[in-house]
Amino acid sequence: MAPLLGIICGLGVFLVWWSAWEQPSSATKASKPRRLDLLLVSAGIEKVSGGGLLATCAGLGVFSLLVFYILTGSPPVSVCFGLFSSWIPFAAVRWRARKRRAALRILWPDVVDHMRSAIRAGLALPEALIQLGHKGPEELRPLFLDFGADYRSGGQFDAALNKLKDRLADPVADRIVEALRMTREVGGSDLGRMLGTLAEFLRDSARTRSELEARQSWTINAARLAVTAPWIVLMVMASRPEAMLAYNSGMGAMVLLGGVLVSVVCYSVMLRVGALPEDERILR
Repeated sequence: MAPLLGIICGLGVFLVWWSAWEQPSSATKASKPRRLDLLLVSAGIEKVSGGGLLATCAGLGVFSLLVFYILTGSPPVSVCFGLFSSWIPFAAVRWRARKRRAALRILWPDVVDHMRSAIRAGLALPEALIQLGHKGPEELRPLFLDFGADYRSGGQFDAALNKLKDRLADPVADRIVEALRMTREVGGSDLGRMLGTLAEFLRDSARTRSELEARQSWTINAARLAVTAPWIVLMVMASRPEAMLAYNSGMGAMVLLGGVLVSVVCYSVMLRVGALPEDERILR
């Protein structure tokens, strides 16, 4: 009985100590999206989760590894191309997110002008946003139609704005949404002037960034070609079995490993050095 009593007393003390610390609720953990989920939303992909993207990367990598092993019979070469193939879905999602953000950057001034015209015509702020689902840019109409459905179903402007901001997943949209929210809560007669200034600022920013990206593109494309050229040569050499025998040895595997490390490091440094500053979603 003495050991059992000691265990029970110790368990009671532990439970008292454990209850003294605040534990985050499961709802809070679940409500915080992961980084991959945010990337997918930014790319406009809503039906694929972060786990699904990772599974796709792994599946494509394994499939490519098996295909190259059948074609070349060299495990080191197959592993290298399997690793490169596993990165393709993630790179495609990032490319789509950048393209979508660039397209939205051009559309936002028109969106702001439509809202400004609707407010000057006497529409309330929620109705001005709803009419963008019919008269706004075609790429954004479904999102504002969903906002109208959310607002009419619940009648809560803030909740509908939050859902709209999550669907847009864009830094500029965050600023516009928060400005509209503050205007509705605080009030004021300068909303039209504020929207006009915002539209002019967005146009200048989009024009400047387009010029910088046009000057930067040839440098980045040349660097990408320099990174991929050795692996294209290796892929051509894979048609010769005697060439693949050299990579089946330990020294050949070390050469391939060094090539992979150099390619990854140089490509990462190139992207970091040549990248333009990106707007961050600080208001989500």
